[in-house]
Amino acid sequence: MLRLGCIFFLLLFFFSFQVTAQKDSITTLSKKEKRRLNKALQQDYNPLSPSKAAFYSAVFPGGGQIYNKKYWKAPIVWGALGTSIYFYLDNNKEYIRYRTAFKQREAGLQDEFTLDDGTVLISRNGLVNAQRVLRNNRDLSLLTTVLLYVLQVVEASVNAHLIQFNTNNNLTFKPTVIRNGMRFDSPSVGFKISYTF
Repeated sequence: MLRLGCIFFLLLFFFSFQVTAQKDSITTLSKKEKRRLNKALQQDYNPLSPSKAAFYSAVFPGGGQIYNKKYWKAPIVWGALGTSIYFYLDNNKEYIRYRTAFKQREAGLQDEFTLDDGTVLISRNGLVNAQRVLRNNRDLSLLTTVLLYVLQVVEASVNAHLIQFNTNNNLTFKPTVIRNGMRFDSPSVGFKISYTF
């Protein structure tokens, strides 16, 4: 019962206030000033900006982020792509190493994992398993590199769209409790979000 009372009190507290993001300053402007402000906002809009940002990111990874003047994102892009490329190259090198040793052993030649006295450091099954694991890791690194490349192109384009997004200064969020006038006998619970701009 105490738990139910606490939950009821918290819900009542939550739904009893209004959250306001910013005060509306545009409504105090005259019609002439509003027209001048709208004209200035329209001049700042560049419909080709998202495609330019995507093009720059496609040509040079991180270029779209630099075009959007989000300079701190470019080193993140370079680091992510560089790391995935490093793992691809490292796994590919090790895969070729184990593949060459496996081929030499199958041909009856001495490989790098067999000592001069005939002692085998890695068995045939070990070489096969190492090749399989390294090939899977290499392919996963390549897939990660491609996904990161596409993601940074999309991020640059979306960010260019959002930079130009015109927001209204009158952003409010007001949770309210609405009673159902048709059903007095049993209360109904619902959730409603209203937004205006």
